Amino acid sequence: MKTLVLGLGNPILCDDGVGNRVADILQRKIEDPEVTVTETNAVGLGLLDVLVGYQRAIIIDAVKTRDGKVGQVYRLIAEDFRLSQHLRSPHDVDFASALELGKRLGLSLPEEIIIFAVEVANISTFSESLTPEVEAVVPQVIQMVLDQLANAGQ
Repeated sequence: MKTLVLGLGNPILCDDGVGNRVADILQRKIEDPEVTVTETNAVGLGLLDVLVGYQRAIIIDAVKTRDGKVGQVYRLIAEDFRLSQHLRSPHDVDFASALELGKRLGLSLPEEIIIFAVEVANISTFSESLTPEVEAVVPQVIQMVLDQLANAGQ
């Protein structure tokens, strides 16, 4: 199954770079020709270009929730974002809206999208380092992605 492992974020904004860090490490670990590992800071409609042509996508990204515990890892699927689907303006397209638009346009998007979201502490300070709590869960997230790849189709 043609799979994309995608680390999202900005690697110079502290914890926002957690997806990039995980993808960087996985690029050296995964040798399956059916799996592409990459990273991007694209959002909204920009993600469609990256996702087109894959049957499955595993996305790693930072998240900051109201009551979340830093370092907590959430496993989500694309449908989890349907409740938050909204479009404030054409310049502010959220993930769910972008996926819906892509489907309506007939784009070849992944049938399965899994998101590993890491609860972060700091996404506004310029730094190439993760906070210690987020750095500590990087090996866990890597293993979760590898397990997801190993359990494909089960």
